[in-house]
Amino acid sequence: MRGFFICGVGFGPTAAKERMGRRPIFCFCVQRKDGAMLRDTLVTLVRPVVEDLGYELWELEYSPGRGNGLLRLYIDAPAGIAIDDCERVSRAVSALLDVEDPVPGQYTLEVSSPGLERPLRTPEHFAPYVGEKVFVEMAQPVEGRRRFQGVLAEAGAGTIDLEVDGRRCTLPIGGIRKAHLAPDV
Repeated sequence: MRGFFICGVGFGPTAAKERMGRRPIFCFCVQRKDGAMLRDTLVTLVRPVVEDLGYELWELEYSPGRGNGLLRLYIDAPAGIAIDDCERVSRAVSALLDVEDPVPGQYTLEVSSPGLERPLRTPEHFAPYVGEKVFVEMAQPVEGRRRFQGVLAEAGAGTIDLEVDGRRCTLPIGGIRKAHLAPDV
């Protein structure tokens, strides 16, 4: 079974321990599906459907919410994306998710083009945009800061280099919380 179980055991004051022996005062078990595991599951399910329709699954974001989560797909194609393309993918993916039911609880499905501020996550996302202006937010500080905006100077397999304020900063792709193009519009 995927996920894991948590079982908590606690003992009360000494008098309660003597009355109850070594039995738990509370015990709860919860199966937890890790966010990265759910994202990987969704990508594995959704990507073939999107590609069979002639599009590229550029990015997938899932944000759980209180009572209603948000599943957002960014799709792309060489000719660009129109509203009809989004509708077509939305119907196909919705039908798949209704059958497979991988997302716990209720959620809203959104399908969109990546747009001008295209999200960047993988080395393959960064590579075509060398020379472009990007915004990057790190999960942990690098050189004393978490947010960087500058020109993407290089994109490797595990790192990117940005020109920021006349300095070159090397950032690990695995440590990026979010990144996107930052065009001057």
